[in-house]
Amino acid sequence: MILDYLGTVPSCDDRAWIAPDATVIGDVSIAAQASIWFQSVVRGDVAPIRIGERTNVQDHCTIHVTRDAHPTIVGADVTIGHRVVLHGCRIHDRALIGIGAIVLDDAVIEEGALVAAMSLVTPGTVVPAGKLVMGQPARVVRDVSDEERAWMAETVANYAGYAENYRRCGP
Repeated sequence: MILDYLGTVPSCDDRAWIAPDATVIGDVSIAAQASIWFQSVVRGDVAPIRIGERTNVQDHCTIHVTRDAHPTIVGADVTIGHRVVLHGCRIHDRALIGIGAIVLDDAVIEEGALVAAMSLVTPGTVVPAGKLVMGQPARVVRDVSDEERAWMAETVANYAGYAENYRRCGP
């Protein structure tokens, strides 16, 4: 469902796919081949949200913003795992946010970083490029391995393919 908020309507590229029970509200821009999966909410009511090309926002995610302070900006080729919460943060290209993780206000996940499942990235935290963080609060544990980098790229490609199938064939 795509809803306007105070006259601001989300902008979705024709090649993006939004599940029929996902909700996208307000000042939201979704780029080509990005996908918003079942029962996710992307709510750009009090600040903007930008979602880059081929980024997948998996089932049951919540993406929101901080009023008059922090938009949520997600780069290209990013995976946002099931049940993730993003709030007023920046996620750079080719990052992966694991299942159930929470990334809070003014946090920055740099390019190619991996946030482990169920981790809590606290306000203002910067996760360096190419690092794996985990825990509550999330802490750097090591570099992302070559195998993990390949898996992250494969996940993006897989979800772009799944989204194309849904876009062409339904629901």
